[in-house]
Amino acid sequence: MDLLFRQARTHRNWLDQPVTDDQLRALYELMKLPPTSANTFPGRVLLLRSAASKERLRHALAPGNVEKTMAAPVTAILAYDMRFYEKLPLLAPTRPGVRDRFAAPPEFVQKIALQGGTLQAAYFILAARAVGLDCGPMGGFDNAKVDAEFFAPGTEHEFFRSNILVNLGHGDPAKLSQREPRLAFEEACTLL
Repeated sequence: MDLLFRQARTHRNWLDQPVTDDQLRALYELMKLPPTSANTFPGRVLLLRSAASKERLRHALAPGNVEKTMAAPVTAILAYDMRFYEKLPLLAPTRPGVRDRFAAPPEFVQKIALQGGTLQAAYFILAARAVGLDCGPMGGFDNAKVDAEFFAPGTEHEFFRSNILVNLGHGDPAKLSQREPRLAFEEACTLL
């Protein structure tokens, strides 16, 4: 609980330590296990490690997110696949016809893709923490610019849509600020 929640923090400053391929694979192996609706698994991840790939992202970042993103060892674009249903024969082999059930209408596809992709983004953060990485999740970016740069029509990822960015690495604990307040149970929860 401490590793995943109580002591885990959002990092903005990074130590000069690499994130290994083995760590990224281990992260994914955990992230893929929790549930999505009917095992639709719409989440997709682009892992930006090189300076060149991060430069492609720079123009889409809010000004306050540029420096910390460029300094992070890895930045993940957590996206969702608008054609997730094409994988359903593989992901739900015991449910004939499930692909067609999820393939239309467009509003339903969007809802399921975004909902499942957002769940998987949360799983991604917890999995990163579980394998010893620190995270800096961000919403401060222009989705349309990210999508145009990384998911343009005619590319292999043309049906992906950006959702959340997460910087990954080993955060500098000396530069953490005090944790900000959270709502009490009574302020956020209602028992009926």
